[in-house]
Amino acid sequence: MSNPEALLRVLICLVAGIAVIVLLTAKFRVHAFFALIISCFLVGLGVGLPVTEVLTVVKDGFGNILKSLGLLIVLGTTLGAILEHTGCTRVMANAILKVVGEKYASLAMSLTGFIVGLPIFCDSGYIVLSGLNRSLAKTTGVSLVIMSTSLATGLYAVHCMIPPHPGAAAAAGIIGVDFSKLMLTGGLVAIPAMIAGSLWAGYAGRKIPQLAADEVVDISADQLQPSVIKAFLPVVVPILLIALKSFFAVAPGNSSKIISLLLAVGDPVIALAIGVLLAFNAMQSWKKDTVAKLLQDGAEKAGGILVIIGAGGAFGAVLAATKIGTHLSEALPLASFGIFFPFLFTFILKTAQGSSTVAIITAASIILPLLHALGLDTEKGHLLCVLSMGAGSMMISHANDAYFWVITKFSGLEMKTMLKVYSLATVCMGLTALAMVYVVSYLL
Repeated sequence: MSNPEALLRVLICLVAGIAVIVLLTAKFRVHAFFALIISCFLVGLGVGLPVTEVLTVVKDGFGNILKSLGLLIVLGTTLGAILEHTGCTRVMANAILKVVGEKYASLAMSLTGFIVGLPIFCDSGYIVLSGLNRSLAKTTGVSLVIMSTSLATGLYAVHCMIPPHPGAAAAAGIIGVDFSKLMLTGGLVAIPAMIAGSLWAGYAGRKIPQLAADEVVDISADQLQPSVIKAFLPVVVPILLIALKSFFAVAPGNSSKIISLLLAVGDPVIALAIGVLLAFNAMQSWKKDTVAKLLQDGAEKAGGILVIIGAGGAFGAVLAATKIGTHLSEALPLASFGIFFPFLFTFILKTAQGSSTVAIITAASIILPLLHALGLDTEKGHLLCVLSMGAGSMMISHANDAYFWVITKFSGLEMKTMLKVYSLATVCMGLTALAMVYVVSYLL
């Protein structure tokens, strides 16, 4: 088969595979794991691979990605569950509001979402903080539209860019990026994106009629709540440990036992485990049944995420076996696209099927064999590629996104309002994040 014929066959199978993923997940609400596995066999068999070879490739791809991400995801979900249960999220929110002031209540909610969102998934974080958000909107007089969108975009910025959130973590595992570097640079990209979302919320929200925030939640200090220091430690300490590891890893001539220890505890898995222990310390007393329940919830929630990530790794392995990268690099001038191509591809997938996680995992699997053709087949290029995909996975969040409906339900906003304010805020966030990726590309 000539190269043009081979390329056409691979592209047809690829488009069919993506269409199946979008159709099954968005229209028929089929779990992403099954959609990805079905697409693996559709693409593999479509290009002429034997059934046994496709099955072997699927197993290897599934296992390899879980080997690198399993512990990270489980610890991340467990940490989030404990922080929710202990009330650390509420304490952090109140502390941020005191520092920023009621005058900048919307910014306080954005910062709260950003910090709380580091270990907690955006949908869970919004549900946990929605009552507090409505209470602040009532007491400060700031429009509920502005407050809700500010909180939502703060959580969303972290969710799309920084491990242990599943999309960013899976993309790092598939492409091959150091988690410590991704967490730090992802934070640099996510902060301006958060600010862009908050600014758009303030601008567009002023044009929306004021909504009554009638659900008031007592946000006064509670004796059963942990102290501010205990609330922040489970989030701050892991970040500092990971940052120290990144610093000493590039600093030459450091071989002391202290440095070696810092390098060990700065591993994201160890750092998150320390965060889990600190989160347990946030409550004065624990019941055996409560601890068991929280650990079980963390593991069970991680299980649902891991099977999706594993299926994404399998899909990527099948695509690599089709030699799609070789075919496309010979036919198209991909080098001229650079880091814009991962952004564009992920953006299309996100807008079409709704899930940022599925979009970035699918995009990473497809782009992996194209890295050389895109001029991104270096350590720096891999990092920029994942950051670019994270930016693309931000936009556009609309009616096919589960998070969109979480915000709608718990804020009481109408769909028309959500599309005008929140959905357009995600566009601002994605474009801002892409601009920051280009800035980072010049700084690295």
